[in-house]
Amino acid sequence: MNYRVLLADDHQIVREGLRGLLERNGQKVVGEAADGREAIRLARSLTPDIAVLDVSMPLLNGLDAAHEIQRHVPTTKIILLTMYSDKSYVLKALHGGVKGYVLKTQASEDLMRAVREVMRGEVYISPSVAGSVVDAYLGKTDVDADPLTPRERQILQLIAEGNTTKDIAAQLCISFKTAESHRSRIMKKLDIHEVTGIVRYAIRRGIAQL
Repeated sequence: MNYRVLLADDHQIVREGLRGLLERNGQKVVGEAADGREAIRLARSLTPDIAVLDVSMPLLNGLDAAHEIQRHVPTTKIILLTMYSDKSYVLKALHGGVKGYVLKTQASEDLMRAVREVMRGEVYISPSVAGSVVDAYLGKTDVDADPLTPRERQILQLIAEGNTTKDIAAQLCISFKTAESHRSRIMKKLDIHEVTGIVRYAIRRGIAQL
């Protein structure tokens, strides 16, 4: 069957490759986004059957974008495309309602298999990480609790990407005082009091990239 697909990756050459792959296999790419916020906007306006999201994107990472898309467009099924193979990332994604988890190191057929299975109502995980995820699930491995709200994670990512409080306020259309309040609350919750620590935390949690 043919499905309407939204692509989100901050590298144009990657999006072009994914578009070519999907279209050769009979799918219709209805939109492309270069960051998580744009992906949410396009998902709300285009209501695609599937959104294929890179995990590491500027402004808003793929996992948090997936949560927002599911909140606004619950009929859209999410497939994450990522370099992260650690089971904690996979479990976090699955707990968040993501239906497909595909590693970028896999062959292109892996993504097409994910599209087919997800649209049949199944959950698809790349074979190279599926075993460890099943073992973790059977062992009742818990996902590490995240002390931050979705809004705080968004601001954390913007801080880690080098934005000042003034920049953050402008990008999110909030007051400087509100942005500063969020920043202080994040540092207090994490017990981190310098930007370098924020950057390390964001990278370790997969919220921002190097």
